[in-house]
Amino acid sequence: MPDHKPSPFAKTPQPPYYVVTFSSQRTDGQNEAYWETGDAMVELAKQQPGYLGFESVRAANGFGITNSYWKDEASILGWKAHVDHMEAQRRGRVDWYSHYEIRVGLVQRAYGFSATEYDGETELGE
Repeated sequence: MPDHKPSPFAKTPQPPYYVVTFSSQRTDGQNEAYWETGDAMVELAKQQPGYLGFESVRAANGFGITNSYWKDEASILGWKAHVDHMEAQRRGRVDWYSHYEIRVGLVQRAYGFSATEYDGETELGE
């Protein structure tokens, strides 16, 4: 039976666009507040100008990676400076993360594969 849940992959437009990669290591504890704040930030980000989507995973050891996709650098800076996001960043440094790294890049090319859409004959690639 096919799974009809939404895809965990962001639906991004054709490049160019920007990606913000947030790699983090969680501390122990504060799980309920962490997940509530994370969910609230996702909903808030979706309302921001230039937001295109996100993808996020977290391993059992607390290491996680979140990619958020944006139209341009101005949109990224607007999100970074949003007052509620700034408070979530502060809480992250104080309560939730032992280490994190943020990387911003320009996506110039994007392609993928989906077994549900592959006809078995078409060559895939750039």
